[in-house]
Amino acid sequence: AYAYDSRFNFILLRKNVGKRKAQIAAIRRSSGDLVLNVDSDTILATDVVRKLALRMQDDEIGAAMGQLTASNRSATWLTRLIDMEYWLACNEERAAQARFGAVMCCCGPCAMYRRSALDRLLDQYETQFFRGKPSDFGEDRHLTILMLKAGFRTEYVPDAYAATVVPDRVGPYLRQQLRWARSTFRDTLLALRLLPGLDRYLTLDVIGQNVGPLLLALSVVTGIAQLALTATVPWWTVLIVASMTMVRCGVAALRARQLRFFAFALHTPINIF
Repeated sequence: AYAYDSRFNFILLRKNVGKRKAQIAAIRRSSGDLVLNVDSDTILATDVVRKLALRMQDDEIGAAMGQLTASNRSATWLTRLIDMEYWLACNEERAAQARFGAVMCCCGPCAMYRRSALDRLLDQYETQFFRGKPSDFGEDRHLTILMLKAGFRTEYVPDAYAATVVPDRVGPYLRQQLRWARSTFRDTLLALRLLPGLDRYLTLDVIGQNVGPLLLALSVVTGIAQLALTATVPWWTVLIVASMTMVRCGVAALRARQLRFFAFALHTPINIF
C-alpha cells in the first residue's frame, strides 16, 4: 500500500543480518533530526510521534521511550501477566529512572533517538563484541548505555502508548527473558563507570536489578536444600517471598487503580524458574 508513497523509503537487505545491522542501515539512509525505532509487531497510538518529539525538544535528551502494552493481552493468562509486567516496568522502573534523568534501557518497540547523538555512537554500537563474537542481543540496552556515556539524558513518556505482541506460551517467554537477563548483566558492567556521575538512586536501582534475582535464586536453592536435607518446609522463606510479592502487587493495584494487579502474584513462580 505504501510502495509508491514518496514519504516512505523501503530498504531491502540481501539477507537477514539481524536487528542491529538492519537498524543501522535504516538510520544511515534516513534523514531528519529525530529517528523513531518501532518493532515490526508494534502498533503506535496516533499521537506517539508528536508526544515523543515534544519531549525531545530538549537538546540534552538523546533518547525517549513510550509506554508499552501487550496488544494480545486477552489471548492467554500469560499475556495478561506480561501486560501487567510491562505496566510495572514502565510506570515504576522507567518512570523512577526518568525522574533522575537516566532511563537505563529505552525499549525497542517504541523509542525515539536524536540523530546528532546517533551519528557519534553508531560505530561503537555496530562493533560491539561479546565473548569474541559480534553481539546479536541486547541492542536496546546497549544503545541506551552508549547515549548515557556520551552525556545525554534518556527519558520516559508515559502517555505515548505503543502496543506490541508478547509471547503467549511459557517456553518462548522464558527464552526471551533469558536473552534480556543476559543483556542486563552484561551491559551493567558497561554502566558501572557511569554510575558515579548519575544520581545515587540509579546506583541503588542497578544494584537491585542485578542482585535481587540472585538473592531470589539463592533463597530458592537454600529452601530446596532445607527440604531435601531436613524434610522440613522453609516456611519463613515462603512467607517472606509471598509477603513481598503481595506488597508489590498491592502498591501496583493502588497506583494503577486496577485490582487485576493482585493476580500478578502468579508471576512470582515464573521469576523463580
